[in-house]
Order: sequence, then C-alpha cells, then structure tokens
Amino acid sequence: MAEMKPIICRIPSIVDKEKFMNCVAVAADLLKRGGIIAIPTDTIYGIAALAQSIDSVERLYKIKGREHNKPIAICVGELNDIPKWGKVDCPIGLISALLPGPVTLLFNRHHNLNPLLNPDGKLVGIRIPDHSFVRALAKECNEPIALTSANVSGSLSTLSIEEFSELWPLLDGVFDGGRIVDTPEARKGSTIVDLSLPGAYKIIREGSAYKKSRATIENFGLIQEAI
Repeated sequence: MAEMKPIICRIPSIVDKEKFMNCVAVAADLLKRGGIIAIPTDTIYGIAALAQSIDSVERLYKIKGREHNKPIAICVGELNDIPKWGKVDCPIGLISALLPGPVTLLFNRHHNLNPLLNPDGKLVGIRIPDHSFVRALAKECNEPIALTSANVSGSLSTLSIEEFSELWPLLDGVFDGGRIVDTPEARKGSTIVDLSLPGAYKIIREGSAYKKSRATIENFGLIQEAI
C-alpha cells in the first residue's frame, strides 16, 4: 500500500477534539486498508499495523528487518479489551494499577489472536500506552494494534519522527506528536512484565518504569520468579 511519500499528519491538541478525532480517523483508515503507520507513545515512537491482518503483520516484520521469533506486542484502548487477546491469571486491580502506562504485560495468548503474530510464542505482550492518540486510535479501530519501536531492529529507539526518516518511504502514514521528552529513561521503552504464571511475575525488560512497576506488583503479593 505504501507510496513514495507517506501521509504526514501533525497530531492536533486533544483540546481541539474535532481536529484531533479527524487525525485519529485518518490513521484508523490507513490501518484498516492494510497500512503501516508511525505513531508516538508514552515512551518512544512506534510503527503500527492491525494485529489481526496477516498481510499487515508480515509487512511490519519486513519493515523492521525483524525475525519472526522476536515477538511484537499489541496495543488496546481499554482494560476490558485485554482478556479478548490474553488469558488473565492475575488480579484485575493489578492490571489497572499498571495500565495505562509505560508497561507491557505478558499473558498466555488467547486463541482469538492472529496465529501469525509471534507464531512461535505462547505469550502475547499487551500495552495500553498513556497517550491519548494511541488509545483513541485503538478504540476507533476496535481491534488490537501490533506495535513495535519505529527503528530498524538493533538500532536506537526514536523520540521524534526525524530520527526514523529512513523508514518513511516504507510507511503509509507518519503521525507527528512532537518530540517525546528526552530523559535518561526515555529510550528504554516500556517495562516488560510476565504475568502468565498465577501468583508470580518476571521482569523481562527493566525499561522505563522498572522501580514503580515492581513496587506495584509486589504490593499485590506476587512473587518474583527467576528469568
């Protein structure tokens, strides 16, 4: 679907709801037509496709230069969307304490999920970024969005659209939310936590919210398992 130049859209302030939602609608239309787009999150910029689309997921892997054995997370808009795609074996209160936020939670994957997304894995990573545009987009699409960092695999994560300009010709849309605040934690991406075992957790990647996430999880009585 990608042309020589992608649609580039500066995301309006959510205060201007009409313009904001018009931008969301453009992004959703591109995804529903099989497109791959770049979007900001609460940590770094990501590239996104509809997770249930076999062709779109395959394009996403190719754009990233990513092996199929390296998993890609999905993004949803609401907490009640999570059990549709992952089997939740932890307190719901824990999930609501961690999300929305810079955390990816791993669950045993639900059979509803596209089998060609992370085909060799039993788990699925699920995110609800604390970002109004991403959440509105997931709600507008009404299905999970496959989301991975906007960079070629192995290179530095990106905080502005200019930092991944080499990928633009491969994309159908670039949605510019401005430069994400550059802090020592910024490029680490989300903290990844495995919650697939009842009563236990594993920190798979420390990411940008490690200390807060660990404290929150242990307040719910879960025991840390060795990786």
